[in-house]
Amino acid sequence: MYLADEAWPDLESYFESESLALLPLGSTEQHGPHLPEATDHIIAESFARRAAEETGYLCTPTVNVGVSPHHRQFHGTMWADAPAFRDYVESITRNLAYHGIDRVIFVNAHGGNVQHLREVGRRLRDDGTLYAIEWMWDESITDLIEETFETPGPHGGPKETSLVQYLAGDLVHENRIEDARDGGCRVFDETTGRVNGARTFYDAIDNTENGVLGDQTDASAEAGEKLFEAALDNLVSLCEWLDDQPAEALFPKAHV
Repeated sequence: MYLADEAWPDLESYFESESLALLPLGSTEQHGPHLPEATDHIIAESFARRAAEETGYLCTPTVNVGVSPHHRQFHGTMWADAPAFRDYVESITRNLAYHGIDRVIFVNAHGGNVQHLREVGRRLRDDGTLYAIEWMWDESITDLIEETFETPGPHGGPKETSLVQYLAGDLVHENRIEDARDGGCRVFDETTGRVNGARTFYDAIDNTENGVLGDQTDASAEAGEKLFEAALDNLVSLCEWLDDQPAEALFPKAHV
């Protein structure tokens, strides 16, 4: 069920009988010369809406702009300052609690949002409002990603390229994929941008001239479908697990 498609009287029965919602979040930021700036929010919304279709749980509208100042040197990147992002996400999540939701999955597809969604989840849990957890699609299938690609890359690499080829192939500039590989940072590991144990970079452009990492020529729509279905299975299972948990198990233990 997609909340924004429903008339309010038709949502009443959901809020009376269910207490879980999926809230997708992404970004609007550069993903190299070959992928749309919508990459992350396309991915997040696709996972959330498909999981909602398969489980019957509620999917909210997508938060399309995230914490992305580290991509600001590339044309068109939009971002919210971290405190504003946290406050906004907390506010709209509290809206759901007002309607009777007491558990939320932040279906996230942007690494820059992770720590902030964790902080929002802690705030809402600690004050007893609801229980919210962050889910990142690629972190649920790390082994499959490593098996599929020689150099996955954390941003704009073959894993994201493959997903967008599968989900919105008409937005991929296939004729720029080799340029993406050749103009980016093909190999990114724990030593990249680090000096004597210190992380010296703040912005994406410090490590990659065209904004991407990894070897995009490994990507394909077929690989994207495989990754999507595997991660979707994990998200569906997470929904079912969370729905099964007694409320008292989700909130902080009493200290004294």
